Amino acid sequence: MAKTEKKTSGQMETLKKVLNYIRRHWLLVGLSLVLAAVTVILTLYIPILTGDAVDLLLGKGAVDFNGVFFIMKKIGIAVAVTAVSQWVMNTCNNHITYHVVKDIREDAFHKLEQLPLKYLDAHAYGDIVSRVIADVDTFADGLLMGFTQLFTGVLTIFGTLGFMLYTNVPITLVVVCITPVSFLVARFIATRTYKMFKEQSETRGEQTSLIEEMIGNQKIVKTFSREEAVKEQFGEINGRLQNCSLKAIFFSSITNPATRFVNSLVYAGVGIFGALVAIKGGISVGRLSCFLSYANQYTKPFNEISGVITELQNALACAARIFELIDEEAQVPDSPDARVLSKAGGNVKLENVYFSYTPDKKLIENFNLSVKPGQRVAIVGPTGCGKTTVINLLMRFYDVDSGCIRVDGTDIRKITRGSLRTSYGMVLQETWLRAGTIRDNIKMGRPGAKDEEVIEAAKAAHAHSFIKRLPQGYDTVISEDGGSLSQGQKQLLCIARVMLCLPPMLILDEATSSIDTRTEVRIQKAFAKMMQGRTSFIVAHRLSTIQEADIILVMKDGNIIEQGNHETLLKQNGFYATLYQSQFAR
Repeated sequence: MAKTEKKTSGQMETLKKVLNYIRRHWLLVGLSLVLAAVTVILTLYIPILTGDAVDLLLGKGAVDFNGVFFIMKKIGIAVAVTAVSQWVMNTCNNHITYHVVKDIREDAFHKLEQLPLKYLDAHAYGDIVSRVIADVDTFADGLLMGFTQLFTGVLTIFGTLGFMLYTNVPITLVVVCITPVSFLVARFIATRTYKMFKEQSETRGEQTSLIEEMIGNQKIVKTFSREEAVKEQFGEINGRLQNCSLKAIFFSSITNPATRFVNSLVYAGVGIFGALVAIKGGISVGRLSCFLSYANQYTKPFNEISGVITELQNALACAARIFELIDEEAQVPDSPDARVLSKAGGNVKLENVYFSYTPDKKLIENFNLSVKPGQRVAIVGPTGCGKTTVINLLMRFYDVDSGCIRVDGTDIRKITRGSLRTSYGMVLQETWLRAGTIRDNIKMGRPGAKDEEVIEAAKAAHAHSFIKRLPQGYDTVISEDGGSLSQGQKQLLCIARVMLCLPPMLILDEATSSIDTRTEVRIQKAFAKMMQGRTSFIVAHRLSTIQEADIILVMKDGNIIEQGNHETLLKQNGFYATLYQSQFAR
């Protein structure tokens, strides 16, 4: 019972959020409702005219042709006005629907820009894409159907009921008594389809996530011969999607035949009871034909509304997923008194830092480090010990759980993120480029840099020679994955980007991992020159690249277990010495 109440409450919350978006277009909504009322009234007025025309057909040789032609003119005018009203109403509904969808997508995209990295790390990219694209499209379909059929359907029901009561109360009571069956059928289906459509939407997101991941990592899949395993995984997800989709479609497809059966009961009841009343002279033949038309029109909206309810269940299930994204807690904004870090000196301190990605799995505990301006700090250790996590904390991609990190004596939580990150130059093992020219990619950190400065930076990074061999040189357009560039060439572009900016602090995370040995020697010399007078943090697996570091931090399980320079650590004959000997032992 509690679970059902919780689900209903969730649906109501989602519906309220949808109505908040619709409220922004209240003028169009009002116009749509007015046009819907005009359409319904005129549609219901036509059977009355038809009934009046039938009553003028008194028998052979006793037909009032003038009266019939006059009524036909009225019917023609009513049909024309109804058609125009429906066209304008549908145009308004389309406008409302797709503007609401546009607003939701914009809010979702803006939230993506504000979300902390921990959300993106914890959710598959394909699932996020599925929410913003596929789920919003499905929601749009349901919303459009709701506007198109729900308003007119409800107005038709009440309008028809009013006309029937005006025409004949006893026959109307027959209709009203059978009507609740339609509500029971619609409620039975609606309560079961929401959960099924929500499961369908979630499974579709899981499938999209797998497809997106496999397309982006085809080389890895083929390298490790994971084709069959991936096919099995896809087959399992696809099977679950098939099952939940079949259930959702089956239950939703029950709606139409069930409500049509109820409609037939209503029509039969009106026909039989109305015929008995007409025989006794309680109603004319024209009025009975009018009433039969009303009975048909009265039950028809129940078909449409029950179908709309099913689609709305699907739409609300999809809307709930997109609102989950929009309602996610955004990244904590910079404090109002946050200072802008300009010309950082490079004095960095980590004081009693505790951090973990998940509360149940501890990572960094009581981490302390003091780095003087211009020092080169190398961080080494086994995979998963927390090296990259330290970088994430220094850049404030994540905030510490407790303790603090200071730059030039100021807690970085009191420094604007933009100025803090601008003060660091990063070269990571994983390259990141953007769609654009080679020049644009190098100038990303300094958009106003001159071409001569870009070329000098490329030369310093030993990237100039391969850039000149490209079809358009520095004007060659590349995609986000680098196109035909090798992994080493992409990394050289990232290094050139940092060479151009020359920030006061550097972070090098396996910066030369994809570069050949000869080029690496040259890059290391360029780095050595660039690091002079700059505080540098170097994450390395190859210990040959960090022997000149002022401080080497040896990490294990989130803690610093050894600290010192290369010679000191070798003399200690500890964990660092073991790592070093494992790499250089003959």
